[in-house]
Amino acid sequence: MASFSPQFLDAAAREREVELTTYGRRTGNAHRTVLWVWGDGQRVFARSGAGLGRDWPRNLLARPEGVLHVGGHDVPVQARHLDTAEARSVGPLINQKYGAFPEPPAPGSPPTAAEQATFELTPSGE
Repeated sequence: MASFSPQFLDAAAREREVELTTYGRRTGNAHRTVLWVWGDGQRVFARSGAGLGRDWPRNLLARPEGVLHVGGHDVPVQARHLDTAEARSVGPLINQKYGAFPEPPAPGSPPTAAEQATFELTPSGE
């Protein structure tokens, strides 16, 4: 499995906003969007606060590949949709980078819209 370079991970940790190119689920056309990413020093995650109502997470569900544009690096990535438990486990990491919002959900509560649209992005190795 490919891994991100230390330089890329440093840039992802430093940049407040990055861009992700996804491919349209109906057209296949490239679409570039601004979003937040965060990580744990080895892995990179992305989440749509609006849940699956946005195009970019629906595009990733249909075609789990894209290009992550961070700090001058353009890295082809594969996306893996996280289940609720995984999304909750990485939730505190987003709060470390961007601040404590929204409040963490209560244990046993249904998944939030954002938790339903959380992805791990890994280099595709292309």
